Amino acid sequence: MSNNEVIFNYLDELIPEPKCELNYSKDYELLIAVMLSAQTTDKRVNIVTEVLFNKYRSLEELASADIEDVKKIIKSLGYTKKAYNTIEISKILLEKTNGVVPNDRTFLESLPGVGRKTANVVLGELFHEEVIAVDTHVSRVAIRLGYAKKNDDVYTIEKKLEKKIPKDKRFKLHHQLLLFGRYYCKAIKPECLNCKLKNICKEKRS
Repeated sequence: MSNNEVIFNYLDELIPEPKCELNYSKDYELLIAVMLSAQTTDKRVNIVTEVLFNKYRSLEELASADIEDVKKIIKSLGYTKKAYNTIEISKILLEKTNGVVPNDRTFLESLPGVGRKTANVVLGELFHEEVIAVDTHVSRVAIRLGYAKKNDDVYTIEKKLEKKIPKDKRFKLHHQLLLFGRYYCKAIKPECLNCKLKNICKEKRS
């Protein structure tokens, strides 16, 4: 059995039905939540967006929201600029796409605070595109499992993973690698003892 098969089988065993852990009920809520999730945790974002989306219940309300109020709501996420991005994204969606998040990478990446990773999450989650969004968890796991090297940037890691992962499995594997990194193959104190991938892992630990 190849290393790929061992990895895929173990991830299917460990995380058979991976799902996005950000809470949302509308397409723009996902887009904004993923943008807000940069450099913080999904758990913290969910706490913030519960308040934000309950207070501002539509794109129109978000687009006309008071910037100081939005800053206060998202303060725990650490970046004031995210408040501006939230309002600007809402305005742009209303002005250019009738309030609908489009299946358009170029447009998504043109939005403030939205990079390739955020766009990939949105394209995969909303439109079932077979993409791989590389965050810190996916990057760490990819390096430990030998898919990538320590000095690779996120785009290089994405492309290397695409070469190894069949197209019809990419977005599912993205979720599995992310959740594996978040809960098992952690940056500090990874759970190596009972891990079935420890013989594949490049970062040998006892």
